[in-house]
Order: sequence, then C-alpha cells, then structure tokens
Amino acid sequence: MTKQNDQNQGYATMKKSNVIDLSSREENADLLTDLIRQGARKLIAQAIDAELTTYLEAFSERKLGDGRAAVVRNGFQPEREIQTGIGPVAVKVPKVRAKDGQGATFRSALVPPYVRKTRSLSAALPWLYLKGISSGEMEAALEVLVGPDATGLSASTVARLKREWAAEYNDWRARRLDRDQWVYIWADGIYSGLRAEDVKLCALIIIGVNERGEKRFLAIEDGVRESTQSWREVLLGLKARGMNSPKLAIGDGAMGLWAALDEVYSDTRQQRCWVHKMNNVLNRVPKAVQPKMKQSLYDIWQADTQKNSERAFDQFASLYDAK
Repeated sequence: MTKQNDQNQGYATMKKSNVIDLSSREENADLLTDLIRQGARKLIAQAIDAELTTYLEAFSERKLGDGRAAVVRNGFQPEREIQTGIGPVAVKVPKVRAKDGQGATFRSALVPPYVRKTRSLSAALPWLYLKGISSGEMEAALEVLVGPDATGLSASTVARLKREWAAEYNDWRARRLDRDQWVYIWADGIYSGLRAEDVKLCALIIIGVNERGEKRFLAIEDGVRESTQSWREVLLGLKARGMNSPKLAIGDGAMGLWAALDEVYSDTRQQRCWVHKMNNVLNRVPKAVQPKMKQSLYDIWQADTQKNSERAFDQFASLYDAK
C-alpha cells in the first residue's frame, strides 16, 4: 500500500502502537555521534589549555631583560587523531618557546606524544559484546567503529576483559546499601533481545534516590519482567545488602514487581510510572491529537498542588473524553 493510500484510508489502518516516535534514533545516530565528538574535541582543547596555563605559570618568574615573559605560547603541533570509544577525535597540542635560550618543552599529560588510543576505547567493548559480537569478531567490529588503529584486540584479550568486567560487576552488586536512607526507587525491565529457551530475557533495573537526592543504580539483574519470582530475587538481594524500606516505588503496571514488593517491602507505597501511563493513553488516540494531549497530561502530574492537579485532570477529561 502506498503512502498516499495510507493517508486516504485515514485512521482505519492505524498500527497497534501509534505513539509518535520523537527519537528517530537510526536517522540521527550519525548526527548525534558527530555532536558528541565535537563536544569531546572542545573539552579536550579546554583541558589541554588549562594544562598549558599551569605550565606557563611555573615560568612566571623567568623574564627577559625588558620584563617580558621568557616562556610563551608558540602555536600548535600538527593536528592528530586520538582513537576513543566514540571514534576518532582530532586534537591539537600547543607548543611553547623559550625566548631566553634556556629551553622549555610543554608535554600534555592528557595527550602525550605517543598516545593514539584512549583507555575509554575499552568501554566500547562491553557494548559490542552485549550486541552479540563474538570474541573472534571483536577486532573487526571495533575497526569499523573507530578505524584501523583498533589493534591488539585478540580473542584472548577480549576474554580477559570479560573476566575483568564480571569481577567488577560482582563487586558492585555486593556493595552494602545501609549507609544511605533510600527514599524512592524506580523499577523497569529492559529487554536485550536474548532468549532463554522460550522466554525473552531482560535486565531488571532498580534505581534509587537517597535522602540527599543522589540517584544511584542499585540492581541490574537478568530475569523475566513479568515474573514475580524474578523481582522477588532482586528485592531480596537489595534487602540482604541492607537497603531500607523506601517511601515510594515507581514502575510500569505490567510487571511482577508489585506482588514481590508486597512481600519484601510491604510498607513501600506504589505508583504507576507516568511515562508508561502517558504512552498507554496516547496509544489510544490519533497522532494528530497526541501533542496537545501529552501537554495536558504533563499538567496533571507536574502540578504544584493536589488541587491544581485535580483541576488539570478535570480539564483533560472535558477536552478529550470524546477521543
């Protein structure tokens, strides 16, 4: 069916989910990477400039006969690229000149002369691994991302890195949580695309906010999103690590979390996630209505008082009841 025919059919051919997708991830991926790379280049330049300023300050007492500084900036070394986890980033390291003939050479600690690959390059490897790239294919896959300088990533190297990641993860998931009072927790299940027998697995995520307003990942465990047992194991793990009973838990409605929460943290109040709730509501109406309806929904849950929230709710009902 052509696009024109789709338009002529009106809403009769609406898909099961017609929520407007504002992300356009695939189309904007390269633009986003370029933007990040530009930002990285600017930050590196600022950091190197700060290094140079500190370096020159060390020679502030070194003067020429007429009182001018003896050690000064003197242009830049040739631009070169550093391989990073987001691809190659161009950098220019400044040079200095000693006018009094005593010599001075600026060396950036951030980008030494021999550096061609940053430590953060290794941060791209877990992403590739989780995407299903085998150890033997890792070097070729990374070369596509960051260029031909991605060498030294043999299968044995990747296997060693995987062991390091596993050790770091196990240390993290055993950390005590009783040093803070956890006020809110958010829970969600994020599907990975992997399957265990006939069940789609996902990462069960718990994010907490402590009494100082600091947000932290508390749990990242594999499991089944709709399974009460999976969420029970996650919550019992948190309890064993010393997490107190939070004031409020927020999550989607279609999870096994809520039954598990009643068992493990029965004092914790429960609230549907507004993001999921808004998507459910918007999914029931034509696309043309969604932008204004979305703003009306925001007005309900972002109201500063309960009275204003109820007023926004009544307004929403009167505007969109027919839809």
